[in-house]
Amino acid sequence: MTTRRPRGPYAKTAAKRQEILDAALAAYAEAGSRGVSVRDIAQRVGLTDAGVLHHFGSREALLTAVVEARDTAASEAYSPETVLWRTELLAQNAATPGLVKLFLDIAAASADPEHPGHAFFTERYRGLRLQIAELLAGGPPPELGSEEPVADVDADWAARILLAATDGIQLQWLLEPTIDMARDIGRLRDVLLAALDRRPEPERPRQSAPEPRRQSVPRSDSAADAEPEAGGAASA
Repeated sequence: MTTRRPRGPYAKTAAKRQEILDAALAAYAEAGSRGVSVRDIAQRVGLTDAGVLHHFGSREALLTAVVEARDTAASEAYSPETVLWRTELLAQNAATPGLVKLFLDIAAASADPEHPGHAFFTERYRGLRLQIAELLAGGPPPELGSEEPVADVDADWAARILLAATDGIQLQWLLEPTIDMARDIGRLRDVLLAALDRRPEPERPRQSAPEPRRQSVPRSDSAADAEPEAGGAASA
């Protein structure tokens, strides 16, 4: 049994929609810290602003679809196992700050149940939590056994991670109010403290044995009285 491909107006609409998404992804990837307008996207596909929004219903729905497309592209390129155990791949996000900013903007806005991205982000975090928990429980794959573990734990790093988790857990709580934010952050704090306590102490330089202290010889009152005169004579 073969699957029929969309034909007629629906096929053209689906193709144009995908073209718009591809153009929007490229625009945000190239934007850096500069924002991207609907007009920027429209010019790339030869449509008016209204023509672009016609395919999505609203600007918020368009931007949510862009974020979903970004997630889909990432999941097709990298499996959850790859992202978890090869964390250097996340560094590629630094090359597209425009897409990172868009993701954060839409994620924050999606806390509103009426936002087009609310269901997407709620299911996204729920699904990722289950996937990552399963992967962590199973441990790293054998082929990564020879890699050195990341062990450079210090107080500055722990503070950065704790702040990142505190900000992120608030977003997840807005999407899923059953999450106990205070308990989760408290547990993370304790894990970080334990990691800091397990750090090897820095090797201290060996100190040479101290020289024996010279015994002072008690002096008579007459010798002590004569001392200022000797000092005065020397300075003269």
